[in-house]
Amino acid sequence: MEPPGPGRGTSSSDRRREVVAAGHRGDPAAVAAARSDPDPSVRAARLGALERLGTLSVADLAQAFEDGDPAVRRRAAVLGARCGGKGSRSTLPALLGRLIADPDPLVAEAAAWALGERRHRRSVAALGAMATGHGDPRCREAAVASLGAIGDPLGLPAVLAALADRPPVRRRAVVALAGFAGPEVEHALTGCLDDPDWQVRQAAEILLGR
Repeated sequence: MEPPGPGRGTSSSDRRREVVAAGHRGDPAAVAAARSDPDPSVRAARLGALERLGTLSVADLAQAFEDGDPAVRRRAAVLGARCGGKGSRSTLPALLGRLIADPDPLVAEAAAWALGERRHRRSVAALGAMATGHGDPRCREAAVASLGAIGDPLGLPAVLAALADRPPVRRRAVVALAGFAGPEVEHALTGCLDDPDWQVRQAAEILLGR
C-alpha cells in the first residue's frame, strides 16, 4: 500500500513531530516531503529541520518569505539571521529588508532582528524608518536594537528619537547607544539618568561608568 502523502492519514502534530525527528536523524527525504504540507506548523518545522541537516538555502527562505501564513514567514526570518551559502550576503539581506514591511508585526519584528544580527549596514535607512514610524512598538523596539547592533552613525538619529518612546523602546534605545560614540551620545545618556523608568536609568549609569 502506498504510504500517506502530506496532509493525508496523519494528524498535523504527528507530521510536525516526524519532520523534526527527520532533521535530527538526518533524513532529507522525509524533510523534503513536508515542503507543501497543508499545515503551516509543519512547513515551519521543515525549515528548522533543513537548518539542522545543514542544507537550508537562501532559496528555501525566499520561498518561505512568500508563504501565506505569517508563522512560516516569521520562522524563515529568524533562520535568516544565520543562514549562509550562495546569496546570503546579497539576496538574503535584500529579501529581509523587504520583509520588514510585512503586514504581520511579528514577521516584521523578526526580519528587523535578523538584519541586526547580520550587521547589514545597507538596511540602516529602512530600520531607522521602522524605529521612528512603525505602529507596533515591538517592531520599533526590534529596529532600535538592530541599529545599535549595526552601529552605523546614520542610525544614531533614530536611536536618539526612540528615547522619547514607550518604556520598552527606551530601554532598547539606551542600550543601543553603546554601539555609538561622540558627545551627542554622552549627552543623551546623561539625560537618561532622569528617565522615569528605572531600567533606563540603570542602563545609562552602567554605560556612563557611574
